[in-house]
Amino acid sequence: MASKKNRSSWAKEKAQFNAQLGGFDVLDDVFAREDSRHARLAEERDSAQRYKACESKNRYATLAEAQENLAWCQKQGKRGLQIYECPYCGGWHLTSHPWEDAR
Repeated sequence: MASKKNRSSWAKEKAQFNAQLGGFDVLDDVFAREDSRHARLAEERDSAQRYKACESKNRYATLAEAQENLAWCQKQGKRGLQIYECPYCGGWHLTSHPWEDAR
């Protein structure tokens, strides 16, 4: 049967363990590295999403300009395009993805 220790004895053992490591709290370092990794991954995801949704596409300053280009594309035989307002640059882009916020 495992013994149950109270919180103060657990804290004392943890302090002794950390003292043996030279005052370096291993868990704090692990959590800090994990937080840093999550922040880096979130930044990479945002960068990839920005490139896919905005930077790799033509930007139209106005909705009318985007509609004019959409009409031209349709005359050329390109079907299924939709217009959406970009959350990154505030301009307008064309997309072939039907799940985008189309106007």
